[in-house]
Amino acid sequence: MKSSDTLQPLNFDALDVILENKSAIDSKSFLTEFNNESDVFDFLKGYGINLDDPIESSELYGQFQEAMLFVRRNFLKEGNDEGLDLKIPNEIISITNVAELFKLSSTDKSELGIWAGIILKVVHTLIHIDKDLRQNYFNLIQTQIFDRYYKYLEREGDSLFLKSKDEKIPLVEFQTKSKKTRESVVIKLLHKKENVAEELFDRIGLRLIAKNKYDCIRVIEFLHKNHVIVPHNIKPSRSHNSLVDIKKFKSSYNELLSSGGEMTLALLNKVTDAAIKEEEIAENEHSSDEYKAIHFTCRQLINYTNPFYAKFDILKNELKEKVDVLKKLEDLDTSSITKDSKFFYPYEIQITDIASHVINTEGESSHNEYKKSQLFSAMNRLFAPLLKK
Repeated sequence: MKSSDTLQPLNFDALDVILENKSAIDSKSFLTEFNNESDVFDFLKGYGINLDDPIESSELYGQFQEAMLFVRRNFLKEGNDEGLDLKIPNEIISITNVAELFKLSSTDKSELGIWAGIILKVVHTLIHIDKDLRQNYFNLIQTQIFDRYYKYLEREGDSLFLKSKDEKIPLVEFQTKSKKTRESVVIKLLHKKENVAEELFDRIGLRLIAKNKYDCIRVIEFLHKNHVIVPHNIKPSRSHNSLVDIKKFKSSYNELLSSGGEMTLALLNKVTDAAIKEEEIAENEHSSDEYKAIHFTCRQLINYTNPFYAKFDILKNELKEKVDVLKKLEDLDTSSITKDSKFFYPYEIQITDIASHVINTEGESSHNEYKKSQLFSAMNRLFAPLLKK
């Protein structure tokens, strides 16, 4: 048999990711063989990065440095008392050419090669965050989404209401989620199977806390009726309700309607409270079983107008008398500059009653416990190959 006909060993780690619904973050290696610098250049070209471009090369090196800092601060004892008692090898810290890190990840079969793979997985995550174009419009997106809700919020003394022309629902509180820090986004992506920035649905979020469970249902109906949320733009796989058993509530509600009796708020509150959601396996492994709320992901169409054009028109008006300069301005090709654009952006809505909210924010249900669970999940997942070795 000729040497050219020799069968090459199959890369089953890569095949598992492509064919078996496995994440690259869970792979033993960085999935690709890098025997020399040319292999690294070819891989990165396919990935979308040109190492011959000094700006892109410098950006990748910066992400490498940030990845090491992130690992130290979050996963190792030197930055987190509950982290792993490990140190990033000096051979990795001293790298000045990121291509060397890629080669180490496949050619070194010792712990050093595993460390290189760990750092590269964090680099990969950082790249996806940095290349998510929507982050450039975050403040605009946040404003357009929240303004829909602020329009219907009204305070009367110390009381807060969702109010329209013909309806008024009391609220205990309306909360908006502050922008996630870069580190919290990285941690969340490292424990998510998808591991891409576009799959984060809760960078923008809000919480409405009602007085009772029936008012939670009323809040949803209010938002739907006033087109604050549009059912067609809800992401079905992201809807979760651990607060009210809708089937039980619907059955009891229809019985009341057919009985012809008076539908008082007191009676409806009683019916809603009786529609207790049976215990079920939590969809989010980091959430406590005690956590009770309705949450879903809505997508809103965002309108963006590039401010460049308004300033460009002002400048042209100011230069009307300078014909030569004006001609040069008008000859500029601005076709590649986006003028107006529209795109959908996801955000998370959480609705709960005050009694459940108190339980949600205590003990194992608290946000700090939730974040800590995410951190340890990401740490164990990322370091699994090293811990096993």
